[in-house]
Amino acid sequence: MARVAGIDLLPHKRIDVALTYIYGVGPKNVKAVLETANVSGDLRVKELTEAQLSAINNVLTKDFIVEGELRRQVEGNMRHAIEIGSFRGQRHRRNLPARGQRTRTNARTRRGMRKTVGSVKPGKLTGAAPAKPAEAAK
Repeated sequence: MARVAGIDLLPHKRIDVALTYIYGVGPKNVKAVLETANVSGDLRVKELTEAQLSAINNVLTKDFIVEGELRRQVEGNMRHAIEIGSFRGQRHRRNLPARGQRTRTNARTRRGMRKTVGSVKPGKLTGAAPAKPAEAAK
């Protein structure tokens, strides 16, 4: 398996598709990387030579922020927004959508499972012990 930027690329995939498996590399970045490294996007990963793989790896490490470094940068931006108390930071702190999406309905991914309120039938209280009969009390 070919390893680029710390990620094992699948050998049967085309290189232009396989590079998108790297966090921070999308289709547009793939095109720029392959042009800079002088590698055809039609080749399969298993068909690449070591020189081509090292050229791709050098371009990615030199010109782009990918994988762990990018994840740390995004996390740092989020922490900064929370620390300064911006609106986006408050939304992140409360685990709500931060980009203006509606929350009255939907937003289940951020908010989690529904917490049903006020739907207990009378006489079926949960956790309450049954009342003792008057005769047993004597």
